[in-house]
Amino acid sequence: MSDRPLDGAVALVTGASSGIGEATARGLVRAGASVALVARRGDHLDRIAGDLTNQGGHAIAVAADLTEPGLAYQAVEDTHDRLGRLDILVNSASTMVLDTALHSTIEEWDRMISLNVSALLHITHAAVPYLIDAAATSPRQVADLVNVGSLAGRVVRPAGSVYNFTKFGLHGFSESLRQELLSENVRVSVIAPGTVGDTAHQPLEWMPALRADDIADAIGYIVTRERRVAVGEISIRAIGQNW
Repeated sequence: MSDRPLDGAVALVTGASSGIGEATARGLVRAGASVALVARRGDHLDRIAGDLTNQGGHAIAVAADLTEPGLAYQAVEDTHDRLGRLDILVNSASTMVLDTALHSTIEEWDRMISLNVSALLHITHAAVPYLIDAAATSPRQVADLVNVGSLAGRVVRPAGSVYNFTKFGLHGFSESLRQELLSENVRVSVIAPGTVGDTAHQPLEWMPALRADDIADAIGYIVTRERRVAVGEISIRAIGQNW
């Protein structure tokens, strides 16, 4: 396979100002894609886009609060207007607040639902027509939608009830969407990470932690497969993780 299998492709990555989103954007640029970096923190996006451009890549910053439907649609349109197409959407934006129902606040629950569910739905709804068009018109003859879920979408543990709720929903939505878009040659995939060191809320001295780059590598694997290959889901655990 070419060192730049995504030459000519355009990707939009949410949550791209840090963590898994940033690592994914950097990996896609290395693979040849032009990338729209989307998150709320415009200053962080500008820095990352500048860094990638200085390294010979092509990246643009699109600051947007995707919990607002109109801003999500505008982010997709800005990407299409500035980069000419949209071949890959990676939904990486997410937040996790772990606490029991007794000790959580409704504001914390609402924040998780707004970002983990509503924002993902807004940007996906806006992007799907462009992904269908890309699959029909690009040399790759396929487009990709990758949702970053979690093992919390498969395994329930205490103090994560609403986070589990958002991630179980993501997995179900993704599988239904995968079936809906089969005939359009738009592949829908889920990455389900376990505990990632730079996003975890708990100490990890007892096991080597996953890194954001580990998740980004898996996303890169999915979107660079030949057209005949559709990867439905990849679960990734740290070597010592037993759930």
